[in-house]
Amino acid sequence: MTIFSINQKIQPQKDILLQHPLYEKVKVMDDLHQFLESHVYAVWDFMSLLKALQQKLTCTTTPWFASSNPETRYLINEIVLAEESDLTLDGKRLSHFEMYVDAMKDCGAQTAELEAFLQDVAETKNVFIAIKHSNLHPNIKAFLDFTFRVIEEGKAHKIAAAFTFGREDLIPNMFTEILKNFQNNFPQADLSKLIYYFERHIELDADEHGPMAMQMIDELCQNDPQKWKEVEEVSILALEKRIGLWDAIEKKIVQKPELV
Repeated sequence: MTIFSINQKIQPQKDILLQHPLYEKVKVMDDLHQFLESHVYAVWDFMSLLKALQQKLTCTTTPWFASSNPETRYLINEIVLAEESDLTLDGKRLSHFEMYVDAMKDCGAQTAELEAFLQDVAETKNVFIAIKHSNLHPNIKAFLDFTFRVIEEGKAHKIAAAFTFGREDLIPNMFTEILKNFQNNFPQADLSKLIYYFERHIELDADEHGPMAMQMIDELCQNDPQKWKEVEEVSILALEKRIGLWDAIEKKIVQKPELV
């Protein structure tokens, strides 16, 4: 099996995501807020996938020992650097998650629910309990639970599959569609930080991180058919969870209470 064959297998799920009706539902500022307030959880748990890969593929403990594959070590550290310490629109250093939350606040989206959830994760020291006890939509809970189950299982190639095919490989096309809608629907709104975030993701993922992540999958699986099969299975599940997330956001937008 190869990267090409994996891409063929997951194309139906990718097509559903790229053609999802959610994009056309983001029409007014409140719709945008609904989108951001739900999608932010995917921005957050992505960082945990990334750090799990760093723990698996580099040395993050002392005493230090060189990890087995220098190329994979470089790939993951390069991605961590950009995702955890990128330049913001005003020239500061923040993670992409922090940039996203800052952009949410800047355009009027609410972050109280997110902050309460993260506080619960910190206090319980158990992300699964925090997910279960939260008031999040069941599809968002399922999305997060899947991510952390893959991480908990601890297989680097599976974590890399969720990271690569469920996230990095998909993001440029999806975010391009969303960005087009933002620019068309909100020409008068100041969405500069948000647009910068999306454009930065498109730039990094399409040109750098996507190809790097594909190379990482190749190096982790090599000629092991079982690993390739598990990569395929995890990739399909990751995309199906993303479809569920998109369905939930669309439903929240459609069912939002009308202003009177």
